[in-house]
Amino acid sequence: MRLAYTMTDGRGELDPLLHDLAQDAMARGLRVAGIVQVNRDRPGCARCDMDAIVLPDGPVIRISQSLGREARGCRLDPEGLETAVAVAETRLAAGADLLLVNKFGKQEAGGHGFRPVIAAALEAGTDVLVGVNRLNIDALLAFAGDMAERLPAEAGALRDWLPASCGSQGR
Repeated sequence: MRLAYTMTDGRGELDPLLHDLAQDAMARGLRVAGIVQVNRDRPGCARCDMDAIVLPDGPVIRISQSLGREARGCRLDPEGLETAVAVAETRLAAGADLLLVNKFGKQEAGGHGFRPVIAAALEAGTDVLVGVNRLNIDALLAFAGDMAERLPAEAGALRDWLPASCGSQGR
């Protein structure tokens, strides 16, 4: 089992990269659990809606809440995230070669969200890849210890890191 993370500098750049990686992994025949995020523009609003696609095949769960046009605070809907976590945890328990988590965020930094699912995946010998931003990198590294490997946010490098085949537990 391996744990890797990747990060980008631009807002929203990591989401499509991880979405495409999930599609590539599944096309290779890998059993993928976790979530990827899709952002959808909202007419008349500067902020988008955030939806989590539970891998491998849904459902799509809204993980943001609308706080109004001028709101500047955190828009994460903790209830929506916990629903996505519960569904992803069930999928992981059914067997996976890879757990993909779009973001080790504020919830995970605080010990919630996908953090217990990541731990369960590692205990089961499943490879884990997470996205992270600069605000939460220290919390991820504290959680992972020396186990975490940083990968460049490049499609080829991420694909090269994927497990070799279905049922493989690391390389």
